[in-house]
Amino acid sequence: MTNTVTDTHCPYCALQCGMRLRATDTGTVEVAERPAFPVNRGALCGKGRTAAAVLSPAARLTEPLVRDAPGGRLRPAGWPEALDRAARGLAAVRERYGADAVGVFGGGGLTNEKAYQLGKFARVVLGTPHIDYNGRFCMSSAATAHRRAFGLDRGLPFPLEDVPGTGCLILVGANPAETMPPALRYVRELRERGGTLIVVDPRRTRTAEQADLHLQPRPGGDLALALGLLHLIVADGHVDEEFVATRTTGWERARATAMAHWPERVEGLTGVPVPQLREAARLFGTARTGMVLTARGAEQHSKGTDTVGAWIDLCLATGKAGRPYSGYGCLTGQGNGQGGREHGQKADQLPGYRSITDPAARAHVAGVWGVDPDSLPGPGRSAYELLDGLGRDGGARALLLMGSNPVVSAPRAAHVTERLRALDLLVVCDLVLSETARLADVVLPTAQWAEETGTTTNLEGRVILRHRALAPPDGVRTDLWVLRELAARLGVTHGFPDDPEEVFAELARASAGGPADYAGIDHRRLRSGTGVFWPCPAPDHPGTPRLFLDRFATPDGRARFAAVTHRPAAEEPDAGHPLHLTTGRVLAQYQSGAQTRRVPELNAAAPGPFVELHPRLARRLAVAEGDPLAVTSRRGRAVAPARITDTIRPDTVFMPFHWPGEGRANTLTNPALDPASRMPEFKVCAVRVERVGEAPRFGDEAGAGAPLGESPPTGTPAPVDQAGHR
Repeated sequence: MTNTVTDTHCPYCALQCGMRLRATDTGTVEVAERPAFPVNRGALCGKGRTAAAVLSPAARLTEPLVRDAPGGRLRPAGWPEALDRAARGLAAVRERYGADAVGVFGGGGLTNEKAYQLGKFARVVLGTPHIDYNGRFCMSSAATAHRRAFGLDRGLPFPLEDVPGTGCLILVGANPAETMPPALRYVRELRERGGTLIVVDPRRTRTAEQADLHLQPRPGGDLALALGLLHLIVADGHVDEEFVATRTTGWERARATAMAHWPERVEGLTGVPVPQLREAARLFGTARTGMVLTARGAEQHSKGTDTVGAWIDLCLATGKAGRPYSGYGCLTGQGNGQGGREHGQKADQLPGYRSITDPAARAHVAGVWGVDPDSLPGPGRSAYELLDGLGRDGGARALLLMGSNPVVSAPRAAHVTERLRALDLLVVCDLVLSETARLADVVLPTAQWAEETGTTTNLEGRVILRHRALAPPDGVRTDLWVLRELAARLGVTHGFPDDPEEVFAELARASAGGPADYAGIDHRRLRSGTGVFWPCPAPDHPGTPRLFLDRFATPDGRARFAAVTHRPAAEEPDAGHPLHLTTGRVLAQYQSGAQTRRVPELNAAAPGPFVELHPRLARRLAVAEGDPLAVTSRRGRAVAPARITDTIRPDTVFMPFHWPGEGRANTLTNPALDPASRMPEFKVCAVRVERVGEAPRFGDEAGAGAPLGESPPTGTPAPVDQAGHR
């Protein structure tokens, strides 16, 4: 393999930056730039540059593990024993309780082939409706609002290269400077060309520091803010009446709801001063073109769908949608957050973004799968509802989990940990011994991004091919191989190939004619280019980089106004919990840290959790920099050192969510669900903050001294071993 160079893509965020892997004569690979790939043009963040570090056998699982008795230790096992244990356990639960007692939980980092095959496995082999994935916690509110307004959900309806050409860009709850740094060049180029940047965020982030105008609302205030801006757009005469009349429906209701949100009322609801509201409305309303891009800060709320709908309304009212250099988009988070929500690992969905309740969709997919449409189960429970029901009557008693770490990443995480412990069987497929894997009865070590070929779909809707650069360690198998072997042991010996090219070809047939149509894409086509934008219904179709320029994807071709109104967060501060908590990411870590917490360079930059608070609040609490703080919500308590900064609102504290242990932010977060998207309210809850005497433990958990895989006492989180959400 000496001097072999493979063009591929980063395993982390939804940019899916192009990179090159250069194999060495020692059997390792080195990351190099790939300037020809248009999304990042060679630029890589620290996570991308160090991505190969996790390929080391020392940083990962290299053999299956099984647990012989509840509370016992995980021990090494061969593949036949581990697969037999998993299959027997799944079959036993299904026989005793029925197919609905088996659940499947996937991940937004899985390739399109894996996500597709996992959904097929759940419905054809297990016969269960209960499959969902951690992407429900990421983009589901934006996806729901997108479909309601435009009839189609693709994160960005235009390529990133269009962003510098817009006249005014509003980023809402988005911090690409830290979450996807190579994308920040597009923002800089926009400003160099004379465009205006408005950032909406309760914190003055690195992204907000680039802004011409930074609006700093209270957490949970984004819906009221959007409605207040729409009110001013109407009052100041910036509505594009011709566009509204010819390309939209529902304007009168939307206008009426917006007019109930006058500037002074919105200042009271959000804390954003009226002059700033007026300036934002002027900048966006007078710009010839404009874009609004949201991310988790606006979406991870119990009103996230309505919030995104209100920002879409702002675009529609000003004629800034369905036109060049204009539109609404979602900055998708996970590596395959877009493709992962299109091909069947969601509770209500079949491949091609088809609805599982649509008889025509069921018939089409069943035909591809060679099964009776009536044999396919209906909709299942959404992600948090699935996790909340584990081990209970009527809930799943066995769970197959692939590429996710809900012990760290789920809201109300201590409760979710208890539910995972209540299962009769937990089977985890992962590349590391994550906190969730440590609770499992069977752990199956799977290949990483550089060790297998597969496709992902980035935030632009660009379908790309990751190429295998090296073989996995001897004791490691691919997820597709695992599904094939489990299917065979459960009596289904056909229809589950482990060749990703063969799986993708079937995915393309299953998606044909659906909203996310991949019928014209195959691995061969992807090998020779920089990706293909869906929809792409035929091999001779060029793909669709820009959506909605002629019509929207609704039956009449018109976009729909949302006509929403402000409502408070599910949990507001009170005397016992007087502050807002919001959560998010830091530059050097990713999600719950499965890979990044294993990379020394990244750990040196971000070694543990912290509590960010304003100097005014720190003085009130008599807190100094680095003092241990206890943050308490109605769901639990987390402890981390103080980080004092004037970049955050005085009524708000911030915690990053990458770590387990005492500093686990998701111990605190609220699982209140958006009624449409079923998104939990990660981004705001009520807390109190107190100084504590004992220094916090960052990278360790109660029970961390237990031997490999031994379950700690009930009610405490699992030990760390520097693992997390893939």
